[in-house]
Amino acid sequence: MADATSLYEAAGGAEGLLAPAEAWHARCLADPVVSHAFSHPGQHPDHLRRLAAYWGEALGGPAVYSSSIADESFVVRLHSGNGEHRDMDDRAIACFEGAIADVGLDRDAAVGASLVSYFAAATRRLAEHPAGVAGIPDGLPVPRWSVSGPG
Repeated sequence: MADATSLYEAAGGAEGLLAPAEAWHARCLADPVVSHAFSHPGQHPDHLRRLAAYWGEALGGPAVYSSSIADESFVVRLHSGNGEHRDMDDRAIACFEGAIADVGLDRDAAVGASLVSYFAAATRRLAEHPAGVAGIPDGLPVPRWSVSGPG
């Protein structure tokens, strides 16, 4: 990450983050447990670009997701009320780790480790409301992550 100033830049910016989003999604669909999360109707037709925009904002890029798609409250609510699913979360994290290797983002060990740490923390955070959306405030900002961790 010698010449990149953020994980967003190290991952190739907006277009660069589309590759791991596609690779992660493919791995999730192939996983017998994680695929359940994608089996419901109503997935947005531009899901992968929206996911890449969300990751981009979280990894230090521009606020494209929160300025044109939704805020963090929407994301947390979308992932809430699904009960406990630790095994599925662990497998989704493993799919992500494989996806970043598939697209070569693990060539720089610091970048790869930071991306996996981000995804694991985000996955755990999004699982904090297994019973439903009660108590999730409006207007939450997208949490930011850098090579040194949250914030």
